[in-house]
Amino acid sequence: MKTYMVTGAGSGMGRSTAIALSRDSGNRVILVGRRKGALSETLSLMLPGAHSLFQLDMRDAQALRKALSEDSMSASGIEGVFANAGIGGENNYGQDDRWEEILSTNLTGTYITIMETLPYLRRSSEAFRHILITSSCLARFGVPHYTAYCTAKTGLLGLTRSLAVELAAEHILVNALCPGWVDTAMARAGINLLAERAGDQFDVELERQKGFVPLGRLSDPEEIAEMVVFLFSGKQHSITGQALDINNGSFMI
Repeated sequence: MKTYMVTGAGSGMGRSTAIALSRDSGNRVILVGRRKGALSETLSLMLPGAHSLFQLDMRDAQALRKALSEDSMSASGIEGVFANAGIGGENNYGQDDRWEEILSTNLTGTYITIMETLPYLRRSSEAFRHILITSSCLARFGVPHYTAYCTAKTGLLGLTRSLAVELAAEHILVNALCPGWVDTAMARAGINLLAERAGDQFDVELERQKGFVPLGRLSDPEEIAEMVVFLFSGKQHSITGQALDINNGSFMI
């Protein structure tokens, strides 16, 4: 049995990834998120297994440490961590600036996730183990009013590279995904905000945003999930320290 942990598992890419990982009856998935109802809904969509739910905020190191220590099936180790939890949206300097909230959730929360699960990754008997971080194409280019989000997601690429070197001798592979627009509630909220600013309907702004993308589309959450499944599958042992662009061509290098 292989155990994987998915944060932000209550919706979007996290939910799709948890479902995809559960397709293998030998897999067990730890679902982590702030909303128990959303996690339970994800669980109801997965194939049955010895899965676990951790309702907590990823910024709370003590809560995550306690949950892992009390989860008896994690004692033998964790094979892969998808550090996916995060929040989006704008921030503007001033009294209601969301800078600290966005940085602490997206960057510090991911760091805490990895540091608290490292002992369990080290316990696994698998030859290679995996850490996968959700960054963003906004780590590649700037967007107005998204200073905190762009900064956090860019910082995650530095975290990825540093940990990949640090953990290479232990055969723990560390990579980041840089999605573009993915058809999730978070993305739709962002597009809706752009629509309101432009004085247009949501559908008008959606088509405008698609027009900025070479493939002219949003990714499906299931596409991201399949990338995670592949990276965790053991079919490759050479990819580490990489920012993997999966964004319909919105950034090319």
